[in-house]
Amino acid sequence: MRQLRRIHLPAMLFLLAACSTNSGGGPVISIFGPSPTLPSPIVGVTSVPDAEVTVTSFLEALKSNDLTAMYAMLSTPTRAAVPQDAFLMKYNEALNTMGAAKLDYQVVSQLLSPTAAQVAFKITYHTALVGDLEREMVANLVLEQGQWRLNWDDGLILPELAGGNVLKMDYRIPGRGDIYDRNGQPVVVQSDAYALGIKPGDLAPNSAGGLVGALARLCHRTIESIEDAYAGAAPEWYVPICEASVEEAGALLNLNTPGLIVTPYRARFYLDQGIAPQVVGYASLIHKEELDQYRRLGYRGDEKVGQSGIEKSMEQYLSGKHGGSLYLVDPNGQIVTRLASSEPEAAASVHLTIDRNLQHYAQLAFGEFHGAAVVLEMNTGRVLAMVSSPQYDQNLFEPENYNSSALLADTVNDPDQPLVNRAAQGVYPLGSAFKPITMAAGLESGLYLPITTYDCQYDFTELQQYGGPVLHDWTWDHCQDRVRAGNFCDTSDSRPSGLLTLQEGLMRSCNPFFWHIGLDLFNSDRAGDIAEMARSFGLGSATGINAVAEATGNVSVPSQPVDATNQAIGQGDQLVTPLQVARFVAAIGNGGTLYRPQLIEKIQPVNGPATSEFKPDAAGTLPIRPDNLAAIQEAMSMVINNPRGTASFRLRGLTFESAGKTGTAQSGSGKPHAWFIGYTKVEQDTGLPDIAVAVIVENAGEGSDYAAPIFRALVETYYYGSWQGRPWYASDFGQATYTPTQFGANATPVR
Repeated sequence: MRQLRRIHLPAMLFLLAACSTNSGGGPVISIFGPSPTLPSPIVGVTSVPDAEVTVTSFLEALKSNDLTAMYAMLSTPTRAAVPQDAFLMKYNEALNTMGAAKLDYQVVSQLLSPTAAQVAFKITYHTALVGDLEREMVANLVLEQGQWRLNWDDGLILPELAGGNVLKMDYRIPGRGDIYDRNGQPVVVQSDAYALGIKPGDLAPNSAGGLVGALARLCHRTIESIEDAYAGAAPEWYVPICEASVEEAGALLNLNTPGLIVTPYRARFYLDQGIAPQVVGYASLIHKEELDQYRRLGYRGDEKVGQSGIEKSMEQYLSGKHGGSLYLVDPNGQIVTRLASSEPEAAASVHLTIDRNLQHYAQLAFGEFHGAAVVLEMNTGRVLAMVSSPQYDQNLFEPENYNSSALLADTVNDPDQPLVNRAAQGVYPLGSAFKPITMAAGLESGLYLPITTYDCQYDFTELQQYGGPVLHDWTWDHCQDRVRAGNFCDTSDSRPSGLLTLQEGLMRSCNPFFWHIGLDLFNSDRAGDIAEMARSFGLGSATGINAVAEATGNVSVPSQPVDATNQAIGQGDQLVTPLQVARFVAAIGNGGTLYRPQLIEKIQPVNGPATSEFKPDAAGTLPIRPDNLAAIQEAMSMVINNPRGTASFRLRGLTFESAGKTGTAQSGSGKPHAWFIGYTKVEQDTGLPDIAVAVIVENAGEGSDYAAPIFRALVETYYYGSWQGRPWYASDFGQATYTPTQFGANATPVR
């Protein structure tokens, strides 16, 4: 509890107060110096405003960095002598140099007369580099129009600054830490690198093809995209292609091919054209508008800092602990004294749960498509791969990279938004991949059993009684496509599915069956059942992944019959992230446990044991009876393994037993989004943890045709190390044997 000594002033007592004591009984600094000359009390005046209020307001404004409000509390003579810009600059520079992000204060005593006052206070600056700086000071105030105003000078920042002295910090900054994958493979390192480009006029007809092919393999681009890049360029132009480390570019440089332009630089380098770029993020120079914030945290201001993803969320580890010496410097630039100092501490390296090889092939699997994929270790929540397509080149944020000036603006302003992490921040309708949730709600309601039947025909007419439209199953759409092509509706995917059990309804993805369930629950005073089940599956809320930014999506309770039918098949206003979806798929596969997805395997200091090591975090349980969950699992197995399952054709011959669900979600514009969700069931056979996967391919078509092949590619890569056959629509690039750059790392698998 602060003890404030408020002293009213008979004139003689006021002049004798130079040795007042603070609340702890010790002496306050000689607060007045030479005896001050204050106006004598005015006869008849018995009360003046409390000067402590003004000083407290001034210090509170300082605490919240509201320097403009502080300036408004200065006296008229002070404001005449010190312009506002100069006042703001003095405080900013002093606080920035100290690295003072926080402060505390204590008002000790005040002396009052009718027109002047002095308030003694303590202030403690909590600095990022040199510890706490505690000072005792006195504010002199004058009464102007009934309010106290401060006669301010530099000594009210720190007493040592009186007379024009300034602060200077000699910074000692450790190198930024590296980032590795779960097996110790480098992802981000300090490296010598090359900016690679082409000068069209120097290309030789007999070697141009070999050069373009080598660049395509190195840069993970198609030959056509490289040829298109320089096709319209003038002969003397430089056409940027990509960047590579010295190790990555070795074979290409040995070709010594005319037309290849190589510009060396050294920087923080993102290997392999970017490994999970939206997850890892990038580091770049501090933005001008953030400079004060970082300097208050002890940064000099010219460092590179994390701007997104792991680079940003793990900044405190990757940047290390800055050190420095704080000096007082006189107006002539001479050091007066060293006020305080500290030593730096080396940065730690960050090891991700990401598997670099799996991530590489997952990124390639999308080709030119936009979309996202998440691969989780099913029984732990480890994120083994997180893809957002299109990718972007993190190395373009390095000013020393010669390609940066030509390509960075295009990347930042790209309407396809490659910097957005679609896996965690993109929100989409889930389409039929939502149906396991509707099935769970139906089973848990007691109105349905796994053997409950429904006759699945082309049309769903139950909404007509509410004035709604006739809805059509996906088989009807296929039939219409065949009719337009002059064929008969005589294939299994263009005829009605017929009488189905509920499990078979999921296997066939029968829309009328699930529309019926949604409408039935709505009419049975259970309108919120599906929404409640979706929320218990983790939809509509953050997963808690922490290391990257994420969206929450949306789950709502239907208010109209048509809304209930839309919700039952994952349409309407239900929006999800691929990360949320992978999480609930893992929970279905592992028996009902919702794990928090995690991206950090460990934080490894330069010396000593690892910190913040990965531990599974079970955050919830699916509210489903074991027998009902088993029925859903069996139905999802039928999707792949039964010849009538919607994923049977594309996943035929997949070696590893899996379960899944296709989804085709109307996007509102263009073709529908293609979804596939699934998990493996082979841990006992392979010795490797089972995985759960969610894939969305934006505006591509049906989930079975576009998302299921990516699921297959990811499963095969996880178990075999590479695709056993690329997706039917994928291009040839990236098919060369993939050998991650070692950089001397001891790549011992941890899985």
